[in-house]
Amino acid sequence: MIDLTNSILQKIETDEFSLRGISLYVKRDDLIHSEVSGNKWRKLKYNIEVCLNGKKEGILTFGGAYSNHLLATAAACQLVNLKSVGIVRGDELNKDSNHTLRRCSELGMELKFISREEYRMISDKSYLADLAHEYPNFHAVPEGGANYYGMIGCQEILKEIDLDFNAILVAQGTTTTSCGLLLGLKENQQLFVVPVLKGFNSISEMKSIFQYSGIEEEWLEEAFSRLNVLNDYHFGGYGKYDDELLNFIREFYSRYNLKLDPIYTGKAMYGLMKELENEKWNGKSIVFVHTGGLQGVESIEKKSSVRLFD
Repeated sequence: MIDLTNSILQKIETDEFSLRGISLYVKRDDLIHSEVSGNKWRKLKYNIEVCLNGKKEGILTFGGAYSNHLLATAAACQLVNLKSVGIVRGDELNKDSNHTLRRCSELGMELKFISREEYRMISDKSYLADLAHEYPNFHAVPEGGANYYGMIGCQEILKEIDLDFNAILVAQGTTTTSCGLLLGLKENQQLFVVPVLKGFNSISEMKSIFQYSGIEEEWLEEAFSRLNVLNDYHFGGYGKYDDELLNFIREFYSRYNLKLDPIYTGKAMYGLMKELENEKWNGKSIVFVHTGGLQGVESIEKKSSVRLFD
């Protein structure tokens, strides 16, 4: 259904890295699928299995106007003949408000637009119970795929990396991907996360994902000792960016033919490159996980009048 062999390891080579003995690889999850790319398929895989095994009609999930997760859910459900329902933040929107929502609708997703005030209730048990009554045979998946099944799916990224590395780095939003990576790390490996939200409490959010997993507290304490949070690369908060970041993304593409986005992967790679200036990385092997999320870049280019991928 989804060919994971497309997710290759691409080596990023520079003269400085060679001199300092640094090996940097990018796990190209962005190449998994044109619409179910990056960590989106990882987080949906086992949720879809739950639907199919439980003979559910489909998946009900949540997202904003430009949600990569909504688009991926719509596309993945179409591939396996499941229905999909998207609860969308913004009652002023409709299916033709932008390319993302239009494509979701084309893929068969039923879109339900709600106010921002109502959207704040999507984690409330009574609100979810009302949705379950309205869609009784649907499997509900949290915003961004942030649940246990999503975490287990993201853990499998590590099984596909056939090299001995010291550190792995990923952009962090819902923390589902970083939880999966932390779950699968070896004792001698470190996880670095770059939160894209300002003032984000990574550890607290990650522990909230783990609390329903049944994992022993002692193991979690040891695992979190291998977690490193890089808080200084959010560029002002979620969805915010500046010319410095956009120019970095453009130059990175020009040099390595590798596309990044200003919301997640661009910030994470920018942060990694800054961190690698420190001599402590000499002789180290690092893997950067490309989590996809490129479908909104066109609208960003229009707003900023900057062509990122000429």
